[in-house]
Amino acid sequence: MLYVRDGDGVYRPAERQQVFSEANRLSGYRLRRRTKISSSSDAGDAIGYRLRDRQCEVFACLFLDSGHRVLAFREMFRGSINRATVHPREVVKEALYLNAAAVILAHNHPSGESTPSGEDVNLTGRLEKALRLIDIRVLDHLVIGETIFSFADAGMIGNP
Repeated sequence: MLYVRDGDGVYRPAERQQVFSEANRLSGYRLRRRTKISSSSDAGDAIGYRLRDRQCEVFACLFLDSGHRVLAFREMFRGSINRATVHPREVVKEALYLNAAAVILAHNHPSGESTPSGEDVNLTGRLEKALRLIDIRVLDHLVIGETIFSFADAGMIGNP
């Protein structure tokens, strides 16, 4: 249990929103420009709190340089409770604008289930193919639910 001090100096259990607000603030440090991302758990730690507990599906990208250091984190698309329409050309445009060498894709499942759907798998393949044409690597696709599913850890990334 996390406790916070109120205005009277009394410690009380933190409300859920306070915990998530602080987690978002702290995760922002991990997404600062030039921070190195070395693993799927690094990426999950940095992105998970930003997308977890959203009421609608959000698709985001973590754009990285050739040393896998953060260039930018962008929430690219928002959808409904179970779907977000993702336009690969917009991901490609942003990657080129930022001069990214690599990208980590991420989206949440508001249901809390982190198992990727067939559409998630197809989208990942389409984005990999589009980005590969311009020499940008997709390092991972994270599905954020109660837990975090990593396409890279499951061997589902980088297979032509």
